[in-house]
Order: sequence, then C-alpha cells, then structure tokens
Amino acid sequence: MASSSSSLAFSLSLLLALILCFSPTQSYKTIGKGYRLVSIEESPDGGFIGYLQVKQKNKIYGSDITTLRLFVKHETDSRLRVHITDAKQQRWEVPYNLLPREQPPQVGKVIGKSRKSPITVQEISGSELIFSYTTDPFTFAVKRRSNHETLFNTTSSLVFKDQYLEISTSLPKEASLYGLGENSQANGIKLVPNEPYTLYTEDVSAINLNTDLYGSHPMYMDLRNVGGKAYAHAVLLLNSNGMDVFYRGDSLTYKVIGGVFDFYFIAGPSPLNVVDQYTQLIGRPAPMPYWSLGFHQCRWGYHNLSVVEDVVDNYKKAKIPLDVIWNDDDHMDGHKDFTLNPVAYPRAKLLAFLDKIHKIGMKYIVINDPGIGVNASYGTFQRAMAADVFIKYEGKPFLAQVWPGPVYFPDFLNPKTVSWWGDEIKRFHDLVPIDGLWIDMNEVSNFCSGLCTIPEGKQCPSGEGPGWVCCLDCKNITKTRWDDPPYKINATGVVAPVGFKTIATSATHYNGVREYDAHSIYGFSETIATHKGLLNVQGKRPFILSRSTFVGSGQYAAHWTGDNQGTWQSLQVSISTMLNFGIFGVPMVGSDICGFYPQPTEELCNRWIEVGAFYPFSRDHANYYSPRQELYQWDTVADSARNALGMRYKILPFLYTLNYEAHMTGAPIARPLFFSFPEYTECYGNSRQFLLGSSFMISPVLEQGKTEVEALFPPGSWYHMFDMTQAVVSKNGKRVTLPAPLNFVNVHLYQNTILPTQQGGLISKDARTTPFSLVIAFPAGASEGYATGKLYLDEDELPEMKLGNGQSTYVDFYASVGNGTMKMWSQVKEGKFALSKGWVIEKVSVLGLRGAGQVSEIQINGSPMTKKIEVSSKEHTYVIGLEDEEENKSVMVEVRGLEMLVGKDFNMSWKMGIN
Repeated sequence: MASSSSSLAFSLSLLLALILCFSPTQSYKTIGKGYRLVSIEESPDGGFIGYLQVKQKNKIYGSDITTLRLFVKHETDSRLRVHITDAKQQRWEVPYNLLPREQPPQVGKVIGKSRKSPITVQEISGSELIFSYTTDPFTFAVKRRSNHETLFNTTSSLVFKDQYLEISTSLPKEASLYGLGENSQANGIKLVPNEPYTLYTEDVSAINLNTDLYGSHPMYMDLRNVGGKAYAHAVLLLNSNGMDVFYRGDSLTYKVIGGVFDFYFIAGPSPLNVVDQYTQLIGRPAPMPYWSLGFHQCRWGYHNLSVVEDVVDNYKKAKIPLDVIWNDDDHMDGHKDFTLNPVAYPRAKLLAFLDKIHKIGMKYIVINDPGIGVNASYGTFQRAMAADVFIKYEGKPFLAQVWPGPVYFPDFLNPKTVSWWGDEIKRFHDLVPIDGLWIDMNEVSNFCSGLCTIPEGKQCPSGEGPGWVCCLDCKNITKTRWDDPPYKINATGVVAPVGFKTIATSATHYNGVREYDAHSIYGFSETIATHKGLLNVQGKRPFILSRSTFVGSGQYAAHWTGDNQGTWQSLQVSISTMLNFGIFGVPMVGSDICGFYPQPTEELCNRWIEVGAFYPFSRDHANYYSPRQELYQWDTVADSARNALGMRYKILPFLYTLNYEAHMTGAPIARPLFFSFPEYTECYGNSRQFLLGSSFMISPVLEQGKTEVEALFPPGSWYHMFDMTQAVVSKNGKRVTLPAPLNFVNVHLYQNTILPTQQGGLISKDARTTPFSLVIAFPAGASEGYATGKLYLDEDELPEMKLGNGQSTYVDFYASVGNGTMKMWSQVKEGKFALSKGWVIEKVSVLGLRGAGQVSEIQINGSPMTKKIEVSSKEHTYVIGLEDEEENKSVMVEVRGLEMLVGKDFNMSWKMGIN
C-alpha cells in the first residue's frame, strides 16, 4: 500500500539506522594517483578503444583494478558515450535486455599494446560534442563544438576498485543543475551545493528532505547562459549501484560502490532537445489512456465495497469530476496479492459495481506489492514455489516481512518469473476486471533487516499493533563485503547499511546476479514484467503506477511521489519533484493531493487541489489513520475542486496532445518555466510556478493565509484562462502580485498559442463528446501576429499511440493577423477517425487583437459565411500596461455557432475594424 514502514514509524527506523550506522561518509580527498593511458585506437564499430594502467596501487576501499578498458563513441550527432570498465573481466552493468542500447565491445579478449613513445593529446570529434584527453594521468573532457564550452572535465585522479569508483568534474559557477533524483528538494528544483545527493532506492517517506527515496536517476541537466544565449546539456551515469554525488558549486564528484563508469553526454542545446535526445536513449515515455488524465480518488482504509460505492456517489452528488476509483490493499484477503476479501469485497457485488461504473466510463485500479505471502494454502505462493521464481539467499528463498507477514520476493530478472507474474495478473483479471495496476513497496521494502526466520510458537504478524513492526526472528548479516562494503553511501540520510529494511545485498538473482548490484532496478524490472502482463491480458494500453523507478521507467509507467505529508512544505516540494520527473523521462507524475498523512487543514486542501488539478497525474490519496479527505468533505474544497478540475477537464484535449508529444519526443507534460524561456535567467530557480506544455502557466498559492500570489511573468502577453479579458503584459519580464482568494487559481496562456479545449464534464468519456473550442492568443495589441497549436486524437485504449492505424487524427492549427485581417486554418493528418466521431469546432476565441472589435466579411473555406453565428468582443484589461498606450488597446473576439469539422482542413478569415 502507499503507506509503508516509513510512513508513520520512520522515527523508529531512523533510530535503528543510527544504532546500526557506520562511520560518516568520507572526505573529498582524492584517492591514489589515477591511471595512465597506454594505447588508443579506432574500433571496427566507429568508436575508440583505449587501455589504462593504474599508476600506483593502494588499499583504500579495496584494491585498484590494474587495467581498465576505455570505450568512446559518438553514438548519434548529439550523444557521446564514454564507457570505462575492467579490461579483463566483465563487470555488472544495467542489463541490456531491460534497457536496450548499443553494447560496447566485449572485454577480456585483447589488451592493446603499450606504446613506448607518449601519446599526444588528441581529440575525438563528433558533430556536436568533442572528446579530448590527456594521457598521464588520464583525464578527459567533453566540449561543445559550437561555442567551445567545456561541459565535463575530469579534474582529479580516476579511482576504479571493485566496490569503489570515483570521478569528478569541474563546473562553472554560473551552471544551473537539475536532476539527480529521487529526493524531496526543500530548496526547489535547482540543485543546491553541499546538499547530500544519494542515489539508492529506499522505502523512505517523501517527507524526509534531501534523502535517497524511491527511485534512482543518476542524470542531471546543466543549463548555462553564455553571452545571453542559453545552452543546456545532460550527463547520465548509467549505473544501478548505490552512489553519493557531491555537488559543491564548482565541481561534482561521483562515489559509486560498484559497476562501471558508463557516461552518456547529451548535447541539447535547448532543454527540450535534451529530453528528446535523452528519451531517444532510455525509451520514450509510455502512452497513457485518455481516462488516466482525469481525476483519481484513493484511500488506504476503504474497509468495504459499500464505502467505495459511497465515495463514487458523493463525487457525483458534489458535481466534482472523477474518472478512476482506487483500492489500496483493503480489497485483499489478508493483504495477499491477487486475492479478494470475501467478506468486505464479495466478488459478485464487486463485479456488479464494476459493471455499473464501466458502463459510464469510470475505471478501477488496485494495488499490488511484490512480496508474496509465505502461505502453503495460497495459490499464488504455490505456483511461485513450483516455478522457482524467488530471490535466493544461500540457495533458499530470501525471507522478509511486508503486509501479509512473512514473504518471499519474486526475481523479475528471471524469465520464468516474468511468465509466472503475467499468469497471476491474468488469473486476477479473470477474477476482477481491473483497468490498471498500482505497484508499490518495490524499492524493495522490507519491515525487517538481515537474515530472518519465522518464529516458532507465535503468529507473525500477530495482529496486535502496527503491521510494519518486524515480527520475524532476524540477525544482521555483515559477513560478506556485499553486505558491508568498504565505502558507506549516505543511505536513508543516516549512512544506514545497504541492506537496511530491504533485501540482503548478498542475496542472489537469476544467473548469480547479486542484489548488491541489482537493488535499484528491482522496481524497474517489476514494472516491465507488469507492463507485459497487462498488455497480454487486456490487449489495451496498460496503465501502471509505480513507486520505485529507474532510468527508463517512464517507458512503461506513471509515478507518484510517495508518502508525503499534509503540510505546506510537502505541497511546495511536490512541484519540484514533478518537474524533475519530467526531465527524467517520466512525464505522468503527481503527488498525493492534500497529503498522505496526517490530516490536512481545509485551507491547505483548497490550495492543494488548485495545484494538483494540474499535475499530469492527479489523485487524492490518504492514509488509513488519517480522517477522510475526499474533495467533497469540505464545502470550500469542493468549490475549489469544481473550479480547478473544471478547467482541467476543459483542457483534456490539450493534455492528451501533450501526452502524445511526450510519447513521440520525450517532452515533459509539466515543465519548468526555463523550458520555454531558457534565455530568461530569472526563471532558472523558479519552483513555485510551472508550465503545462510550452505556454500554459500555473501560479498557485503555496503558503498558509495568503490571498494573493507573487508570480514571475517571462516577457510577453499572458491571458488569464478563467477570465480571458484579463492579461498580464511585460516587455522584459516582471514579478506581479495577483489576487488569489481561496477558491481561485491563477492560470495563464501565453501569446502565439492556439489552445484546443472542450466543454468539460464530470467524466472524461463524456467530456470527449462535447464540441471543441479554440483559444488563439496573439501578443496584446500587436498589428501583426502568428499563433500555432496542435491536437492529437485517437482510440485511446489502443496499445500503441501513433498515426497510420486508421484510428487516430492529428491536426496542426495556425492563425495570423495583419493588415486588418484575421486568418486561421488547419492542416489535418488522417482525418478519418475524427470525422467518424463527428467532432466539430463550435467556438473560436481570439485574444489580443488590435482594433475596435468590429468583425466583418467572415469567410470559411473561401466562401462568405451564410450560417447565422454569434460574434462578440470585449476589451482586455491589463495588469501591466504596455509602454506604448496605443498598443494597449486590444480586444478579445469570440465567434460562436461554428460547425467546422475537426477532421477536415478548414480556413477562416474576417476583417477587423481599426480604431
């Protein structure tokens, strides 16, 4: 369940961790004298292979690996790979079958001959990036060809031992860094020097700031303003072992406890280019079904089916949109996966309920944890034992404890496990026609530490006290270097042992793979198996929500940010985490709205739904022990929900198109302001506002007692979406104080944009059938202007999201104004699907027009308009006036009663009266 051992009892965990913890993390002093490059030559695949010899061995953190193999290749025009490993023996790497990518040449075959004469400094040039190196000691740098900026520059000796790898790069002080997650960043999205950045998947509550949490994404984006022009690039160290990353403002140091150095340098140069090139490598984000962009409601503590039915009815009575109802583990029989509680959730009644909600388009999702209860009468366990699918410790399944009590953990690196898991999903889907799966506790979480046995003579769990208290008989495991590595990462923020409250790191997976190496990809491997299982069962586009993520997880799943608190700080932090995951290639992301625990205040829940209504993944979720917090529980929160979610449901076509763009190019759905305004350095650290797409900005209230908000407006014209006659206009960018009473959220649309909307509704299935409107935003008062927009539509449960299948349509919209004439037109690709639905554009709203608002000579497709339509105009009111008062006189024109087919090209024009 979303609740975990850390949720309410993390203080106990911290206390135990402090008792068990090792010596403090070591200082930054360089270890050893590094390596010398003894040979380098071109390889048959177009890369370069070099060999490095250690200069002087030492025993700090273990023995140095004597000879290393360097492999350098420009894999694309914008991506450079630098791979360093043991020259003689294969080392652990992220499995190539889980994260498909080019494989470097095999090691151990040929060692290059040492050359007596020194190798001169050379460069290996690509289209965008240049790799240069020195030989003794070996260092390397990566530069951008266009402006000669150094992007990465190893500044100290390379360290490469079996269980300790270290490398550093220098950084200019003006570089703004983002990424290195997952953690809750109290200081906002921009990385702060001297904060701890540890990457190791842990079941640690998201309330713990700057601590390694549920995911591991060893990637950062670097944004610099060079001479007034912005350049972004990214660096990925593809390594699943635990690591500390020390960022000190002018340098960044990796300290990794295993694996290899497998660096990918992504050239950019814009932030959008970076995520495009990055997701080209790690996998494009998963296409999401249309309904998943609706609102979701969940709670740990819906004790029986009648409570769930009541929740659905109350949302309808309150006229608050709701698309998906969820069950935490309340539906299970004794917390066991793939089971139903026969008393609280009798199958016949549940099927009748699901039939009822499915008919109106609602969906149902349940939770699943990886721990399989050790219970001889439990079918899932019996089949798992027969298939031999569990992670082993000294030849026997590793015993742990989670919600069902004693459990074994499936080994998703084993192909047999993937097949067994898919079969269990099918069996459960036959039992209950679920619409998606929520995979939780997959860091992996364990309520115990060490080597455990089931106690004799007592029940475990006993049913007395919290379920997360360890009831197994356990002893610490420190006898191997895998359980007690020489270097201690800052795990859980207190240097806890790497096996603390998880699988012992000396346990083994398929083919002898150690948990020590594979720990942080557990959730990723489970996600892939779950995706495959759902796809095979349903034949539909899978929806999976995963707590633990790794590089590439976005290709299969959405993510929520885990166990947060009902506090103002958790609300603020949710924005930074959401924006980071967009950069990581996981655009379908959100936080528990109103907080997971404890109970939020009414005011906080008002403000949270005004933010959460615009998370890509929008879900209210609460803890078993917290009072009820569905959005209808308070009248004021219901008002805020109807307002904010009402806007969300109107812009669902826009959100779904962003979902398509994310799938095609990796573009985040929710983005930092600097994605659209990279030259405007004022927004580099802004974590209190965000964009949906390139031009839809949310400026929420994030502090208690505030009825106004100070918002940063990058240069241009911004129109308020709740009252489009209101505009904020600035030539050079400004901070503006905006009114924000309790049930009001500031949402603005940027100039040069065409936004497709519909009329909304209480469920996305109904909202999809309503007529379309286009909102066209020009620069305020401009005599000439140009705007563009786009719309993607499809049969949203098809497994693939693409054109060319006969069941999708894509439309580019264009508009221009000049010489007193307003024009708009469309270009449709594959209009058959939209035409089959009969979708029409009923209204057009044009913002920022210069003139008196008098419209004449309306033409559609070259002919005068004969149908009776309604035309209205209103003057814009400005928060900031333009410096040229003449330009300040502009109007909004609305044309209603149109019936232009979405699936057919159109062009429309009219003459504007000029003052």
